[in-house]
Amino acid sequence: MTNPSARTRLERPPPLRQAVYDVLVEMIVRRELQPGAHLVEHELAVQLGVSRQPVREALQRMQSEGWVDLRPTLGAFVHIPTDAEADQLLAVRTLLEAESARLAAGAATPEHVEHLWELHRTGEKALADDDQEGLVAANAALHAAVVTMSGNNVLADLIGSVDRRVRWYYLPIALARGKDAWDEHAELIRAIGRRSSKRAGELMRQHTERTREIYHEERQETVEGTA
Repeated sequence: MTNPSARTRLERPPPLRQAVYDVLVEMIVRRELQPGAHLVEHELAVQLGVSRQPVREALQRMQSEGWVDLRPTLGAFVHIPTDAEADQLLAVRTLLEAESARLAAGAATPEHVEHLWELHRTGEKALADDDQEGLVAANAALHAAVVTMSGNNVLADLIGSVDRRVRWYYLPIALARGKDAWDEHAELIRAIGRRSSKRAGELMRQHTERTREIYHEERQETVEGTA
């Protein structure tokens, strides 16, 4: 007979509030819920097929993490990120990802590099199809693969903690970055394939800084267009 203490414990499903939180954050990241949108508890509960309690709990957590703003007597609204918030987060991303690329190049195997090229082909197809969400997903997957290659778990955790917000900021500019971004990815992959750590780190720094610049340029054009 198998020793009960040696049996694998069944994993409990996540609390409903966690599932609701994950769904709502992804809806914000994908811009299904636009910045400034009013989030009505009972409407969200009906849409998600849950009671209002887990929605309320999720919104409270989202408020503490900066995804929504809770306004007295008015309710919850999707947070409108400021230029300063975006700039700070994208600046931190540059530092973290440049280091991950440097480490990834030092650890690269032919299999790693081929996987990066596969992800690159996926991104180019999304670009050819004008698939905005596909571009964001492919971009995130390629960057995540580089982080995994780095072998630094602490670095991976830090980058993972900002990943969703980076995707939120990146979605509106994914098509604007377009071919340039994927040409930059290709150059990065070649550097990683050559195991050129210094060059890979510098290319990733330039790549993420360019994304930061484009974000601010697009924001400025939006502001001027609504003035």
